[in-house]
Amino acid sequence: MDKFSFVGNSEIPSIESLYQQYLEDPDVLDSSWKQFFQGFEFAMANYKLAGKLSGSPVSGTSTTDSSAEKVDKEFKVVNLITDYRQRGHFFTKTNPVRQRRQYFPSLDIENFDLSEADLDTVFQAGKRIGIGPAKLRDIIAHLQQCYCESVGVEFMYIRFPEVVQWLGRRMESVKNTPSFSPEEKKDILYHLDQAVGFEQFIHKNFVGQKRFSLEGAEALIPALDAIIEKGSELGVEEFIIGMAHRGRLNVLTNILRKPYLKVFREFVGKEYDDNILQGDVKYHLGYGNDIVTDKGKTVRVNLVPNPSHLETVGAVTQGIARAKIDQKYKSDFNKLVPIVIHGDAALAAQGIVYEVIQMSQLNGYKTGGTIHLVVNNQVGFTTNYIDARSSTYCTDVGKVTRCPIIHVNGDDAEAVIYSIKLAMEYRQKFHTDVFVDILCYRKYGHNEGDEPRFTQPTLYKAIASHPNPSQIYAKRLVEEGVITQNEADEMSDKFKKVLAENLEEAKVSSKVRIKLFLEEDWEGFRYSTDEDFEHSPQTGIGMKRVLNLAGKLNHLPSDKNFFKKLEKIVEDRKAMVVNNKLDWAMGELLAYASLVDEGHPVRLSGQDCARGTFAHRHAAFVMEDTEETYTPLQHIREGQAAFTVFNSLLSEYGVLGFEYGHSLSTPGSLTIWEAQFGDFHNVAQPVIDQYLTSAEEKWGIMNGLVMLLPHGFEGQGSEHSSARIERFLSMCANNNIQIVNCTTPANFFHALRRQLKRDFRLPLVAFTPKSLLRHAKCVSALEEFAQGGFQEVIDDKNVEVDAVTRVVYCSGKVYYDLLERKDALNATDIALVRLEQIHPFPLKQVKEVAGRYKNCMLSLWVQEEPENMGAWNFVKEQMAGIDPVLVSRTPSGSPAVGLHHLHLIQQQEIINKVFRVCDCDLKNRYCGLHCMKGKSREEILKQHYYLND
Repeated sequence: MDKFSFVGNSEIPSIESLYQQYLEDPDVLDSSWKQFFQGFEFAMANYKLAGKLSGSPVSGTSTTDSSAEKVDKEFKVVNLITDYRQRGHFFTKTNPVRQRRQYFPSLDIENFDLSEADLDTVFQAGKRIGIGPAKLRDIIAHLQQCYCESVGVEFMYIRFPEVVQWLGRRMESVKNTPSFSPEEKKDILYHLDQAVGFEQFIHKNFVGQKRFSLEGAEALIPALDAIIEKGSELGVEEFIIGMAHRGRLNVLTNILRKPYLKVFREFVGKEYDDNILQGDVKYHLGYGNDIVTDKGKTVRVNLVPNPSHLETVGAVTQGIARAKIDQKYKSDFNKLVPIVIHGDAALAAQGIVYEVIQMSQLNGYKTGGTIHLVVNNQVGFTTNYIDARSSTYCTDVGKVTRCPIIHVNGDDAEAVIYSIKLAMEYRQKFHTDVFVDILCYRKYGHNEGDEPRFTQPTLYKAIASHPNPSQIYAKRLVEEGVITQNEADEMSDKFKKVLAENLEEAKVSSKVRIKLFLEEDWEGFRYSTDEDFEHSPQTGIGMKRVLNLAGKLNHLPSDKNFFKKLEKIVEDRKAMVVNNKLDWAMGELLAYASLVDEGHPVRLSGQDCARGTFAHRHAAFVMEDTEETYTPLQHIREGQAAFTVFNSLLSEYGVLGFEYGHSLSTPGSLTIWEAQFGDFHNVAQPVIDQYLTSAEEKWGIMNGLVMLLPHGFEGQGSEHSSARIERFLSMCANNNIQIVNCTTPANFFHALRRQLKRDFRLPLVAFTPKSLLRHAKCVSALEEFAQGGFQEVIDDKNVEVDAVTRVVYCSGKVYYDLLERKDALNATDIALVRLEQIHPFPLKQVKEVAGRYKNCMLSLWVQEEPENMGAWNFVKEQMAGIDPVLVSRTPSGSPAVGLHHLHLIQQQEIINKVFRVCDCDLKNRYCGLHCMKGKSREEILKQHYYLND
C-alpha cells in the first residue's frame, strides 16, 4: 500500500514549505497536515532512539540526517508527479503544424530540487503511478510518455477524488499510449482513407464550390466511428450529433452513411422534388440513419440540421437529446449520448457555448454528459488563434463545470482513437461533459475559394508541405509491417472508383430530394395548408371535465404545510369556480391539466416560470420551512402524462434553443418557453430567425414550440413594454408560425390546446398580458372552456349593429383600455373588434365581422406601440380592402417612455382619439360621427382625428 497516497491528492505546490510553516507555527496548518508532520517527527525520534539502544550504525546524526533527506526527496518526487499531472499538458507534442509555445517553469527535475545524481535512486513514489518502487529516470520516462507526448490531459482541478483517481489510474496504467491489434489499425486507416479520399475527390470534381473541407482534420471521421463503436459496447443505442458546417459532408457520408450519390446530386442538382422546400446549402442539412457496428449492434445516429450560426446547434442538440432520453429511453442516460463538434474559434468566443455548458448539470436540462469534439484548426476565418481568445486553450470554458479535457495531436490517429474511447468510457461512468481537443489544421482558407496566405503566410507555408493524416498513418503501418504500400494504394484506388461511379449516376437526374430530419418521429403528421386557418378545431372539454380538473388544480394535501399566502391563492381560485369567473392563470393551468389528462406531456421552462414572473401561475407550491414542492398538475390522475416545470438558468438564447430541440423530437408533447419579459427574446434571436421561423422551408421540419412573451404598455419603461411584435411579423410568410395576442383566459386555453389537436405542427408565439393577469374584466366563464374552440377574431357583442358608424380593430391589452371608456360612455355605436390571431392572418373571419356593420363610416386600427412598431405595418397590408386608419403613439426609436406620468398622457391621447369629444354633440360626451354623414373620409379625419397635427 502507498503510504503517501493522501499526500499526492492534496495538490500542494511544495510540501517543504508546509513543513517550514509547521516548524514556525503548527496551528496555521490544516489539522490533517499538522497530524502528518507530528507523525513524521515521532517516527524520526523513534528512529534515532532505536539506533542508540541497539548500537547499530543507524544511530548518530549523519544516518538520521540521511534518512530525513531520503523522506524529503520522496516528497519532491511526489511534487514532480503532481506537477506532471497538473501541468504536463503544457509540454506535449500535440500540435502537428506549429511550434508549441514555451511555458515556465518547465518540468525539468532541477525545478523540484532534484538532480541527475538522483536519477538512479529508487523512490517509493513510483507506486503512485502504478510502476512500484522505481528509479527516478523510470518515473520520469513513465510520466513523460503519459502526459507529454501526443496526448495532454487537464483533470486535476476536478473536485471529486474518485473521478481524479479513476482518470489517473486509467491513463497511467497504459501511459496514455494506445495498443491496437493489426485489424484495428487497418480499420483506422480505412476510415482515414475514406475521409481524405472524399475531400480530395470533391475538391477535384467540384472546383470552386464551397464545401467547408475537413482536410487537415480528417481524424474526426475515425474518431466518430470509434465513439459509435465504443458507445455501442457500453450500451448506447442512439447518438445525437450537433456540428457546424466544416466537415459536415464528410460526416454525413462516412459516418451516417448518406449515399455519396445524394451528396453529389446536391452539387449538380437544379431543383427540389418537393414543393414544400426552398432548401438550404448542402453543408447545413441534417440526416438520420441506423448504423450497424462492427460487432453487429444497431445504433441510431442523428445529425442535427443547423444554420451558419455555428454554436447555436449545441443548445438544440441538448434539447433533442433530453426529450428522447425522457420519453424514448425512460430517463436512462446510458442509452443516448449527445455529441457536439466545435471549431476552436467559435468554442472560445460564442456566448451560447457558456450557456449550454452551464445547463449540463441542471435537473431540467442535463443529458447525462456531452462529448465535445473540437476540430481545432488554430485559426478562425482569417484570425490567428492568439487573437481569437484570452484563455490558454479554446476549451477552457469546460473548466467552468470541471470537465476533463483531453488535447490530442490530430496527426496521431491512434492517439485520437485512444482519447475518444477514454472519453466515451468516462461519460458512461460519470455522466458529465468531457472535451476532446483534436489539434489539427485547415488545409485551405475559410472556404475553398479563400486565400489563407493573405493573413497566415507562415502557417500555410508549413501546411503546404505537410502530409495528410492518412499518408502519415499508412507510412507508419507499412514500417510496422501491418500492411504493404501496395495494399494501402489499392484501398485508396478502390474508394476513388466508388466515388466516381456515384458521381456519374448523380448526373443522370437534376432533382434533389431532402430526407427529412427525425422523420421517424413525425410519421402521421402533414404540412399545413391555407384552408387549415379558416377555422380552428373544437377544443372544448365539457363542463364535467372543467369542474373535475379545476378541483384537482385547487387541491392541497392536508398532510403538507404550505405557505399561508399560497393557501389564500388556492381559496381564491376555488371562489373563481363558484363565481363562474376564471382568471388567466386558471385558464392556462386548465389547458395543461386537460392535456396531461389526455396523455400529452407538457414541459414548461423559463426564468421563474414555476411561480410566474408576475406571481400569477403558481404551477408548483413550495412547502413552508422546506424546499419541497407540490405540483398539482402532476396529480391529475393515475397514469397521466408528465407535467414538468423548470425555473431555468438566466439564459434566453441557450434555453430557447434547448426547448426548440425538445419540441423537435416530441410532436405529441406541448413544449413551452416563457420569457421573463417579452423583449428578453432579443438575445435569442438566432434561434428565432434560423430555426423557429425558417426551418420548415429550409429543411422541411415541423415544430410545435410555444413561446410565451409578456407584452403590454403599462408605464414600465422601454425594456419592459414591447415583445417586439413587429419583428416576428416581419418574418411571417407561408403560414410558417402562428402569432396570437389573446384577450381572454378561455381563448388562451383553446390556443394552447389547439397546438396538439391538429395533425400538423407550427410554432406558436403568444403575446401574454401582465396587468390583465388580475384585471377584473379579463375573466372567462366555465362554459367558454367547456365548449367551442379558439377564436381568431372576437366581435363586439355590446353594440347596436345598424347604429355602428365606427369599427375599432385592436389586439391585446389595449382592448381593455378602450372598453373602459366605451362602457363609461355607453357607446353602443362603436364596435371594438379584437384580432386574437395576427398570423396566419384571419382575413375570412375579419371580412365576416366587417360585413356586419353596413353603416360604418370609418375603420380604425388602434395599438399601444409606436407607429413604426407593433402590428400596424403588417395588418394594413392584410386589411387593404377595409383600409383602417392608424391610432397609435408617434414613431420612435425606443418602444416606450421612461416616466409613468408621460406614459399615462400618451395612453389617454390614444383613447381620446377614438372617443373624440365634438361640439356638434349637444351632450358633449363623444361624437358618433352622425354629424359627418355625407362627408368624405378626409373631412372626417381632419375634423375628428387631426392627423396633420
